[in-house]
Amino acid sequence: MLALLVTFLWSTSFIIIKIGLTEIPPLTYAGLRYTLAFLVLLPFAFRKKIRSEIKNLGKKDLGKFILLGILFYSFTQGTQFIGLSLLPAVTVSLLQNFTPIIVSIMGVILLSEKPSARQWFGSILFVLGILVYFFPVNLPADEILGISVMSVGVLANSFSSVLGRNINRSHKFDPLTVTVITMGIGSVIMLMTGIMIQGLPLLSLKNILFLVWLAVVNTAFAFTIWNLTLRNLTAMESSIINGTMLIQIAVLAWIFLGEAITLAEGIGMAVAFAGALFVQVVKKN
Repeated sequence: MLALLVTFLWSTSFIIIKIGLTEIPPLTYAGLRYTLAFLVLLPFAFRKKIRSEIKNLGKKDLGKFILLGILFYSFTQGTQFIGLSLLPAVTVSLLQNFTPIIVSIMGVILLSEKPSARQWFGSILFVLGILVYFFPVNLPADEILGISVMSVGVLANSFSSVLGRNINRSHKFDPLTVTVITMGIGSVIMLMTGIMIQGLPLLSLKNILFLVWLAVVNTAFAFTIWNLTLRNLTAMESSIINGTMLIQIAVLAWIFLGEAITLAEGIGMAVAFAGALFVQVVKKN
């Protein structure tokens, strides 16, 4: 139940972001959200264990942390906000599901992790679902730009997934150490870039409350609870639960944003969801 609650909170983020984008430029918005979330998590970094790990961080590991912060926050989250300013929420969610496909391919090259036949089948099924969703291809200019931006974000997310796995599988650092350092680096870079390029608008009370909710509940709280649930969930269970976000976002976008889904798009989403599930679920020996 807790895992489903987390995915629901993350799904509502897409709706809240879309509403806030009418007032706040995307990069500035993303920077504000994650900088505030970083400040919420920062006091927990003063625990003795975390302080010791940060103090003894070597140059090589610090370099990895900096790169992960830039990839996962500055690029991945920044492009998501830009993508949501140009595309329907469902389209952004669907494009983000390319990540496990690309990660599987990158895992072969960088981590010597050979995908199973089922995962290759899932990749083909996912691409087929994408083609059905977008067919016939007749996109306006802003949606073409949005897809291009999201392509950069998906690649950044994929690289960050591989790099994050490389950092965490060594068990050298507490997950909070990794989160605080990488979020702090990536969010500040994103916020400064957003302010320099897009400015810092006056915020209405509604969007201030939205920002606080996104940072405290949908980011700091939700990520903490998700990591807690991963102690008990199997790979299959977490993949299925996480995959429900695509459907949740579609329903929420229809209710709150008026983003209708055609029958063809619904079929494409279902096929893509099945393909992503095949890729993410690892068979136990």
